[in-house]
Amino acid sequence: MSKREGEACPRRKRTDSVQKTDEHNSNTSVNLSTPVTAAFKVFQQELDTKHDKYERLVKLSRDITIESKRTIFLLHRVTSVPDVEEVLTEAEVKLDGVRQKIGLISEELRGEDLYQFHRAFTPGIQEYVEAVSFHHFIRQRTLISLEEINAKLVFMKDCDAEVTLDDQQPIGPPQVLTFQVTPTDYLLGVADLTGELMRMCISSVGNGDIDTPFQVSMFLRQIHDGFSYIGNTGPYEVSKKLHTLRQSLAKVEDACYTLKVRGSEIPKHMLADVFSSRAAMIDQDEGVA
Repeated sequence: MSKREGEACPRRKRTDSVQKTDEHNSNTSVNLSTPVTAAFKVFQQELDTKHDKYERLVKLSRDITIESKRTIFLLHRVTSVPDVEEVLTEAEVKLDGVRQKIGLISEELRGEDLYQFHRAFTPGIQEYVEAVSFHHFIRQRTLISLEEINAKLVFMKDCDAEVTLDDQQPIGPPQVLTFQVTPTDYLLGVADLTGELMRMCISSVGNGDIDTPFQVSMFLRQIHDGFSYIGNTGPYEVSKKLHTLRQSLAKVEDACYTLKVRGSEIPKHMLADVFSSRAAMIDQDEGVA
């Protein structure tokens, strides 16, 4: 017997062994009625339900972010239109639409732990806080409180399921749903507000409004003082945005300084260009790209 023929036998034995193992596995059926399998099916259902809810909340958050940004862009028109109240009324209608989407979030979170899904919708809520606080500042020249924001996030939901014998009207009063903006989301939204106020300050000067920059400057100083008390003891995102807040305050103060000291030397139609160039110089000095 040759050497090649001697090597063929063990190889054939290994092949036969693998084939028998595959046949054994194919003939063995998994018992789906065991308690362990049933428990894992329940876990699978719970995880799928949670992931689906998370994705729905992410989509709602994106819609809220988009509509809130559109409201902010609309509000920036107050520096260039004769009828400010018309712009504010239109913005209020848009904010009502955003609140309806927040109502859908509150419906999704009914009976759930808010902090399990907080990361899914926090960007949209922060953008909403920025938009509603910007609207409030333009009208009142003050900062809207967290309680005032939450007071408008109360929604009425019709009762489900139960009906009368004639199958016409549901039984029971409508259900009240509420959504509570967290203090962290409120602070992050207010921190983003400072950038919009800085842009409004520059735009108002370009349109001949000399009073707004000084009002915005005083307002930003108060916000900066409040955030300084938090410092590094608050949430990481809040302390990170404190640097951006200081940049916005520096640009507004620089604009006020230029108006006070050199306002009479610069024509009004050139003030906005001067402020924009000086703001760019401040960014370069602070290492901002």
